[in-house]
Amino acid sequence: MSEYQNLLVAIDPNQDDQPALRRAVYIVQRNGGRIKAFLPIYDLSYDMTTLLSPEERDAMRKGVIAQRCAWIKQQARYYLEAGIDIEVKVVWHNRPYEAIIREVVSGGHDLLLKMAHQNDKFESLIFTPLDWQLLRKCPCPVWMVKDKVWPEQGSVVVGVNLSNEESYHDALNLKLVSLTQDLAKRIVKDPAIHLVSAYPVAPINIAIELPDFDPNTYNNALRGQHLIAMKELRQQFSIGEEYTHVYEGLPEKVIPEVCGELNAGVVVLGIIGRTGISAAFLGNTAEHVIDHLKCDLLAVKPDGFVCPIDTSDDD
Repeated sequence: MSEYQNLLVAIDPNQDDQPALRRAVYIVQRNGGRIKAFLPIYDLSYDMTTLLSPEERDAMRKGVIAQRCAWIKQQARYYLEAGIDIEVKVVWHNRPYEAIIREVVSGGHDLLLKMAHQNDKFESLIFTPLDWQLLRKCPCPVWMVKDKVWPEQGSVVVGVNLSNEESYHDALNLKLVSLTQDLAKRIVKDPAIHLVSAYPVAPINIAIELPDFDPNTYNNALRGQHLIAMKELRQQFSIGEEYTHVYEGLPEKVIPEVCGELNAGVVVLGIIGRTGISAAFLGNTAEHVIDHLKCDLLAVKPDGFVCPIDTSDDD
């Protein structure tokens, strides 16, 4: 089990305030550990110019890197003065998500934190292409931070999949709850951890095509299966029944609504990390949920996840 002692913060280069760094400091102040503030940068113009020699281009890149390092240290000056262990690292790389994931692997980081932008009109989070790449491919847990103070009496919500369609869901559920309990004990005083699951209603076309099909019986049976599975899960972690929630509906609607009702500070979701054709045909349930969230997100991969990024050649 990770101890969250080696945090990597992906710095947002486009703003002075760094909510992800602030959240990392919050964790370290309660749990100990160290932080690396990391920023990959790239400017094509420095590589395209033919007026400079390779040595001059290299010197200019190093100058830009030094400037950005100084800028990050200025953003973190209050934390550094307070004795927080923060290392600053800036690299020249034209694919930011690859640079971040390589740094996660090479540095042995056990938690990646990055800011997620907010749609002020709807208060939901906005995820950039970089965010999606990290959520799908980063091997360690990814904490997407909302630019907002942790809510008073904020709860922690774990979205679990209690369907028996895929065998890996059971192991992933256990990992999500165990990780959440461990992390919550370290950084939140007396946290309320809630487990949430959703089950789909009977498809309308089945009721039309099969006259003898009773959708109410089907829905009741499905709910019963989910309640039994939820009971088995919560009992393994000594979680009270009042902290478990099973609702009819789509996860992308149910989980964000429950998070709002419970004043959640963060929701923990398992992400399989499908990409390419498998993602197009099978979909990524958690990603549909993510689009509707209004709180922080902690995304966790299942055991055995293989990072698709080649981290052996750090060019």
